[in-house]
Amino acid sequence: MKHLLTGAALAALLSACATTSGEEPKAASSQTPEAAAPEPVYASTYKAYPGVVTAITGATVFDGEGGRIDNGTVVLADGKVLAVGGADTAIPEGATRIDAAGKWVTPGVIDIHSHLGDYPSPGVEAHSDGNEITSPVRPEVWAEHSVWPQDPGFSRALANGGVTTLQILPGSANLFGGRTVTLKNVPARTVQGMKFPGAPHGLKMACGENPKRVYGNRNQMPGTRMGNMALNRQTWLKAQDYKRKVAKDPNTPRDLQMETLVGVLDGEILVHNHCYRADEMAQVLDMAKEFGYKVSTFHHAVEAYKIADLLRDNNVCGALWADWWGFKMEAYDAINENIPLMHKAGACTIVHSDDSNGIQRLNQEAAKAMGDGRRAGIEIAPETAWTWLSYNPAKAMGISDQTGSLKPGKMADVVLWNGDPFSVYTRPERVWIDGALMYDANDPKRRPVSDFELGQPGEGDVK
Repeated sequence: MKHLLTGAALAALLSACATTSGEEPKAASSQTPEAAAPEPVYASTYKAYPGVVTAITGATVFDGEGGRIDNGTVVLADGKVLAVGGADTAIPEGATRIDAAGKWVTPGVIDIHSHLGDYPSPGVEAHSDGNEITSPVRPEVWAEHSVWPQDPGFSRALANGGVTTLQILPGSANLFGGRTVTLKNVPARTVQGMKFPGAPHGLKMACGENPKRVYGNRNQMPGTRMGNMALNRQTWLKAQDYKRKVAKDPNTPRDLQMETLVGVLDGEILVHNHCYRADEMAQVLDMAKEFGYKVSTFHHAVEAYKIADLLRDNNVCGALWADWWGFKMEAYDAINENIPLMHKAGACTIVHSDDSNGIQRLNQEAAKAMGDGRRAGIEIAPETAWTWLSYNPAKAMGISDQTGSLKPGKMADVVLWNGDPFSVYTRPERVWIDGALMYDANDPKRRPVSDFELGQPGEGDVK
């Protein structure tokens, strides 16, 4: 028997009466159909689930940008954060009040590096859709075209980890792996129904061992790190040439590979580069200067601590693990103080997962990094460390104007934790996305279950 409040059928029902995240209706265009701008392809059809005006009172509030309020109040209305303040914050009449004394409120966790949906659960070959391992240069593929919205990993990330937004990337087998997509972590029948409205695409790139191993083993280029760089540079030259051709002749035949790369050159698509070693990150930064593009973030970056000043000065973020290392040579020279040393240097620091289990415990990963920093003499306040989990990833993904912190007018992506969120004993008690209550630990009917799980043992479990 199907649950009453779970699955994509619920998504269809609720989306029919959902709000549009508080946006005002747009006036009808006066342009003729011929003059109107073309609709974006594979556009987001996301609509917020319905919510009610809610006031969370008496909580310790981390605002996501380093601020803290004790005995704080957070008010959500019309899908947005209406107010954040102390005990005297005005609460609209008729609001649902939640007494959160002894609990914590934070922005929703944002995972900048996930493969959910592209490598979904169960992890079988038929579901392995994250790497197009047919050429080292595959910028034309889009991660969203592999995303399976029924992946049970999405609901586990919501209920166990308080994850409200996540970026899905192609894998790291290729130098140019394809476009990334940013999703709201809500049940939907289609990936378009999960797409974060207005979020820019990213381009997944990879350096180091993965591309040279995959293609070198086939006796083709690249088989070395110098081969990686040479093929990268040759590809960027082609992209520059294509951009000139299109500028000169708008009727130039479309090339999906080059369209993605020109999007990067034009600053419309953000580069997310899988890279472990410090020397390679420095080489990539030189290559970006040579061809006139910008790296948003180095992912994994276990040697970021060696060049933290270089990353800071180039305004490049590091998406990092607390202590995952040693599984291959380029991951060998890691230290547990990587995250706190990056933070201390003033570089943009992010905690990421790259794992369907790790995404459920990113708060604990940040806690480990805080502890390692403390043992090294680097004290980082908890409210500051939360920037690693919400505002910094939002900034690196180009969505910090909409989410990532509890500021009036931003999306009401909010987690109420039943204790200190940096404790291993703490869990999300309630999770709101655009002001809609998507999970409530005390209400079994609000425990999300994907259609794929229905009727199976362990459906919707939160262990």
